Amino acid sequence: MYSNGYIFRYAAILVIIAAAALSSANMLLKPYQEKNVAIEKMKGILASAQIEGIETDNTIEEFNKYVVEEKLINSKGEVIDSYKKGNMEDGKAFKINMKEELFNKTQGKDFDLPVYVINKGGKTIYVLPLLGTGLWGPIWGNMALKDDFNTIVGMTFGDKGETPGLGGEITTDQFKNQFIGKKIFDDKGNFTSIKVVKGGIKRLPAAEQIHGVDAISGGTITSNGVDAMLSNVLESYLPYIEKQRKQ
Repeated sequence: MYSNGYIFRYAAILVIIAAAALSSANMLLKPYQEKNVAIEKMKGILASAQIEGIETDNTIEEFNKYVVEEKLINSKGEVIDSYKKGNMEDGKAFKINMKEELFNKTQGKDFDLPVYVINKGGKTIYVLPLLGTGLWGPIWGNMALKDDFNTIVGMTFGDKGETPGLGGEITTDQFKNQFIGKKIFDDKGNFTSIKVVKGGIKRLPAAEQIHGVDAISGGTITSNGVDAMLSNVLESYLPYIEKQRKQ
């Protein structure tokens, strides 16, 4: 019969071996995991600009084909870095942590945000990444704007754990396609964002329906999260957007 000391040492050795194996596996898999995350990020950016035919095996190639510039802007709307050559995933804008930057904003600190410039059939499209909070965790997205910096070309959304069939509907075409052609400024040039309206945009005056979309039935908290994300993050981009609209 083994002593308690022997059993303890044996168990400790097994734990150490298992921990070492898991650590090694994590180190080996990390580059692949990071690549997959980057590919999903690229897919979202391209999809918001209505670029089709993007598959996992051609995502990086297509991203480098369509994205002609990555800009990093500061809280004043000034471009502090522009990346045009080489692999676009190597640019500072692509690597920036938006969660940290938007947290800096809440603390009254300077923050930087990415802008992706896409050339699609000779037309320039600007993609602004978004980040917010839903019912069960983070939500995110991309808004693609025409070069008037007002009209939406397309949207993508993602979530970490919204309820399927309810809040999770933000990722469906039915929800996303509502945004196409909507405008984030009114006729007087005032910023409106895009309102996610419970009960539908029919509740809005006719002139304001161009600035709204229908909320998700049964997904009120997630809809509110999308509404807040759009307003808060677009407001962060506003100094840059307004500079472009004056040019």
